[in-house]
Amino acid sequence: MKVYTKTGDKGTTDLLGGKRVPKNHERIEAYGTIDELMAFTGLVYDQMEEECHKKVLLEIQDRLMTCATILASEFDNAEIKLPEIIADDILFLEKEIDSMQTVVPRLTEFILPGGHTTISFCHIARTVCRRAERLTISIKQQNTQSEMVIKYLNRLSDYFFVLARKLAIELKIEEINWIQRS
Repeated sequence: MKVYTKTGDKGTTDLLGGKRVPKNHERIEAYGTIDELMAFTGLVYDQMEEECHKKVLLEIQDRLMTCATILASEFDNAEIKLPEIIADDILFLEKEIDSMQTVVPRLTEFILPGGHTTISFCHIARTVCRRAERLTISIKQQNTQSEMVIKYLNRLSDYFFVLARKLAIELKIEEINWIQRS
């Protein structure tokens, strides 16, 4: 199978189910941003030495592929069997967040991204995740399944924020607090 099909040369692409839409369609923007998030999640994964973090990040990439598949499908095509984001997927992230927060100090000020490459990559993943969430919100009227995607992305951005903070502790990096000028 060739990578190039030439079917998109005029600026359109297929949704799962065969319907053609412009490549700048809001659905393509949403699942394309999730694809970008998967790539950044892979970048965070590549920085990790701890197997426990790597295992979680692989699970996240798998769930992100599910999110993208949901958004890339023809919502009204009953013939397509789609994977789902379920409550347990969100609970998984919440448990990971809760576990990390047992060692992360209480947040008293805003923090600025930085201090270490891995921490910065986590913050990039967090911000791309927030963009994916906003784009998915804009299409939620088209599909009720996208509501679970929104919940998952909302929790995932929290996960990346807390992961960045936990990594600061593990790497012995002082967080950079934002102090507002008076």
